[in-house]
Amino acid sequence: MKEFFKFDFKHLRGDLFGGITAGIVALPLALAFGLQSGLGAAAGLYGAIFISIFAALFGGTNTQISGPTAPMTAVSMVVIAGIVAANEGDMSRALPAILIVFLLSGLFQIVLGFLKVGQYIRYIPYPVVSGFMTGIGVIILITQILPLIGYYPKEDQQFVREFMPEAEEVLLERILKEEAAEDILVLEDFKETVRRAGEIGRAEIEQESRVLAGNAAAGVTGSLRVFGRALKNINYIDFILGLITIFIIYGFRRITTLIPSTLVALLAVSIGAVIFLPEYRTIGTIPSGFPMLRTEIFGGFQISQVTPYIFTAVSLALLGAIDSLLTSIVADNLTKTKHNPNRELIGQGIGNSIAALFGGIPGAGATIRTVVNINSGGKTRLSGMFAGFLLLIILLSLGPLASMIPAAVLAGILVTVGIGVMDYKGLRHVPQLPIAEVIVMFLVLILTVFVGLIEAVIIGMVLSSILFMKKIADVVDDRTKTAPLKEFSREIPWKDEGNIIERLGQQVYIKHLDGPLFFGFASRFQDMIKALPELEVVIIRMDKVPYMDQSGLYAMEDAIMDLQEQNIKVVFTDVHGQPRDIMEVFNLIPGLVDEEFCFDTFQDCLKWLEGYLNEHHPKPTV
Repeated sequence: MKEFFKFDFKHLRGDLFGGITAGIVALPLALAFGLQSGLGAAAGLYGAIFISIFAALFGGTNTQISGPTAPMTAVSMVVIAGIVAANEGDMSRALPAILIVFLLSGLFQIVLGFLKVGQYIRYIPYPVVSGFMTGIGVIILITQILPLIGYYPKEDQQFVREFMPEAEEVLLERILKEEAAEDILVLEDFKETVRRAGEIGRAEIEQESRVLAGNAAAGVTGSLRVFGRALKNINYIDFILGLITIFIIYGFRRITTLIPSTLVALLAVSIGAVIFLPEYRTIGTIPSGFPMLRTEIFGGFQISQVTPYIFTAVSLALLGAIDSLLTSIVADNLTKTKHNPNRELIGQGIGNSIAALFGGIPGAGATIRTVVNINSGGKTRLSGMFAGFLLLIILLSLGPLASMIPAAVLAGILVTVGIGVMDYKGLRHVPQLPIAEVIVMFLVLILTVFVGLIEAVIIGMVLSSILFMKKIADVVDDRTKTAPLKEFSREIPWKDEGNIIERLGQQVYIKHLDGPLFFGFASRFQDMIKALPELEVVIIRMDKVPYMDQSGLYAMEDAIMDLQEQNIKVVFTDVHGQPRDIMEVFNLIPGLVDEEFCFDTFQDCLKWLEGYLNEHHPKPTV
């Protein structure tokens, strides 16, 4: 544990300036992500505080600034909406289960770190990352359309009334389920059901209708579903505030980048709204004082509420790992240092776990904030801790003032985040990319937006893996030669084969294997063997086979047996390393091919071959 608490104070001034600057950049984004998630702006601020401090303290990237990010918030938003819907729209009932899921995701990240999974994150194909990030941007843009124009479905009375019949049905079903659980749902007691149904008042029906209306308008498909209605009910004050925010963010960057444009927009528009507007929608109350430990996490929920989200918690942990380690790579490139990926996962997991205990949303390493920290002088993990402490000071001293920020301002900020998070580099190079990679990229994008983020990544990874195996199989196929010696001049011979074509005739085939013999190539190998004409000896050169998997082994076994059934002698050369080990374990050597026919070099094989052919085809004497 000493390495976690050993601080380097040589760069204290740079760390202080870097942390303060990054914290200022993080403030509006934390509030915006909290509001987008559905838990409120305060939850975003809590997440930014605890994740920044503890991920920096225990993490493996010195200059990393962590907190809520666009991808993590997008997934969290889905989790929150699902659990709230399962609790009849009651946030107070749903909150313990929500925070337990976030806590589990942090704990899973810690486990991933101890299992040393971090070193494998870099193998995720770029088309998957590109399609995912662009999909995240599209999700943010679409879901922020409604708050940007000031339309809130739960407040549209005409829209809410459309759900009143469904609300009555839901309330009646709820009574029936409760009575069934109490074993009183029998014919003679059915009058109790009628009595309870009669006690349902209009206010209760309207409340349930608002919940159903909110659920119907949630997410990407919900936002698109009510878009036409939203355009007819624009709140022009909110819309103008949002547009001004976007204009300032992009416009101020042209003047200077020394001051974060998001902070300028947040302060300028908020102050203007307070001074000049008598009424406007705020982000809601942000409690002042230190966040309270949410003890209800461990007593106010049922395990059945969380069980369907275990896989989501694992996926959230993996997403946070990917998000953080990609940012760590960016930090390495800028600072010419090397991060510790597994320790970084442990730090992120601890930060997310503690944030969940205090009601914060999960997060990860944030690229923009990390770059700002580095450019402002941050050198060590103290800079990330300073960023978190700055946000804590703001919470403790300016909470009531932060509560006056217009909601439309955060919607405007999120619109710019959605635009910025898209992978324009990948999109720009689409015409030059192989069609298979383009298909993966856009498939992941579409699945991310309209199906689910987790499903998109899984399908993208599976498809990319299949395409990769196909490419490798093609490469091995192209580099693998099957040559009768009389026709070998058509091939490119290997250097040690020399001039043996005329001397050995048509009785021998040389099979050159160049590359791994794995499941993607196994069937082709068998097809090539079956296509051989009549001959006496097959020499299988294994010089350039670094790896053989089980499929490749079985393909080799079937090929040898097919050849031996035709009385064809099978000979190996240069079988070494892993291929030799697995062939001995499965008894291909010496079970099918005796040790005396496994030659260390091709030259040794050639000496045996000349003797073998002379013995079976002696030259006529004169």
